[in-house]
Amino acid sequence: MAEKKSTVLWEDRRHILWFPITFDKYRIENGRIYCSHGLLRQEEHECLIYRILDISYVRTITNRICGTGTIILRTKDASDPVLTIKNVKDSQRIKTMISDLVESERELRGVAGREMFGAGGGRGDAMYHDAIDED
Repeated sequence: MAEKKSTVLWEDRRHILWFPITFDKYRIENGRIYCSHGLLRQEEHECLIYRILDISYVRTITNRICGTGTIILRTKDASDPVLTIKNVKDSQRIKTMISDLVESERELRGVAGREMFGAGGGRGDAMYHDAIDED
């Protein structure tokens, strides 16, 4: 059986000010987004790109000064209806890249937009505010 080569399109860490010194890591690889957190107890969340329903973008004044931003992904995934990519550099470009990847993955897999409606976690206020809560 031939091994499939892994292609990492992007990876970064959550930044504190200008410095990527946290244990929150993000990467996009093989049609999936991975978010891993923790030092002693590590967790990794994975979501197929085509399951993303909505992408939001938040930049506080501190983010603008430091060149970072937060990307909030609402997904069809039952275990992680909201994935938050906090305080990453070049966030506007990453948001656009994810948006383009969602469209191309859906096209590649033949997933129509109507198949995604009514499937994901909505924009409940508590869920939304938890996602953008700055640590």
